[in-house]
Amino acid sequence: MKRSRIAVIGGGLAGLCAARTLQKRGHDVAVFEAADELGGQIDTELRDGYVVELGAEGFVARSEAVPRLAQDLGIEGELRDQIATRSLGYRAGELRELAPGEAATFLGFQVSKNDLGLGIRTFARGMSTLTRALENALAANVELHTGWEVASVSRKQQGYHVTSRDGAAFAVERVVIATSARHASKLLATQFGTPAVQLTNARTLSSVTVSLAYERSAIPHALDATGFVIATEDQTHGARACAFVSSKFAERAPHGKVLLRVFFRPSESDIRLTSDATYVERSSAWITRVLGAHAPPLLTW
Repeated sequence: MKRSRIAVIGGGLAGLCAARTLQKRGHDVAVFEAADELGGQIDTELRDGYVVELGAEGFVARSEAVPRLAQDLGIEGELRDQIATRSLGYRAGELRELAPGEAATFLGFQVSKNDLGLGIRTFARGMSTLTRALENALAANVELHTGWEVASVSRKQQGYHVTSRDGAAFAVERVVIATSARHASKLLATQFGTPAVQLTNARTLSSVTVSLAYERSAIPHALDATGFVIATEDQTHGARACAFVSSKFAERAPHGKVLLRVFFRPSESDIRLTSDATYVERSSAWITRVLGAHAPPLLTW
C-alpha cells in the first residue's frame, strides 16, 4: 500500500489502535476526537489512593489481543489478573453463591464456555494505562486533535475533506471512522446513502455506574466475591449488579477502605431526568439493603 494521508475520526481505543497500525505501516495519520481528552469509553480516575474506573473496568481474561498490544507498548508488566472469581446473586432478599456463568445468565450476557469463571483482567493503575500508552506512542508521529468535532466527511475528486463544526477542513486520501454506529451514520449519510443510513438501526443500550468508597468497618459483609447480581424481578430503577471492586482487583482502595460499583440499565426518562445525586442515593440504598452498610459512603463517583 502506498503512503497515504489518513484521517481517523474517533479517539477511543478503536481509533487509537487504528492510528497505531496505520502509522507503523508508514502512513501520515491525523486523529480527530470531539472530547477534550482521548480514550473514549475508557476513563480512569486516580484519587486519594483509589483507582476508579468511570468506563470499562477490564477485558476478558482469555484475550490475546490486549496483552499483545500491551507488550508492543511496553506496559505488559502492568497487567493484573482478577483475584476473586466467585459471584453472588440477590433474589427475594437473600444472597447466594452462583455457579460459573450463572451471573451472566442473571444479566442476560452471552459468555462462551471457555470464558466461564475466568473473569477479566486489567492494569495496575486502571484501564486508562492502555489508552495513555497509546497516546504517548502516537504523539511523536501522529497528529492528535482533541476538542475537534467532525461535522461532515465529503468525497472529493482526490480523496476526502474532513470538516469541523467551525468550518475548518482537512484534505485526506482515506478516512477511518471509529465512532459509534449512530454518529458514523450522521457523518456518512449524505455522501454514501442507504448503507450509512442503516447504521442508525444498530441497537444500543445505555449504562450508568456509580462508584462508592466506604470505611471497611462500615460494611459487615465479608466482600469475599466479585460482587452480586440482582435477579430481574428484584431490580428497581434499573439496578442490575454491584461489583466489589477492591476485592476483585488488588490496590483499588487504600488500607481500611473498600470500593464498590453499582451498575444500572436506565430508562430513557432516567437518562434525561435523573440526577447524579439520585443515582448515588439509589446505589447507597442497595448497598445498605444487601450488604448492611451502617454508614454513608466517604466518596462517590
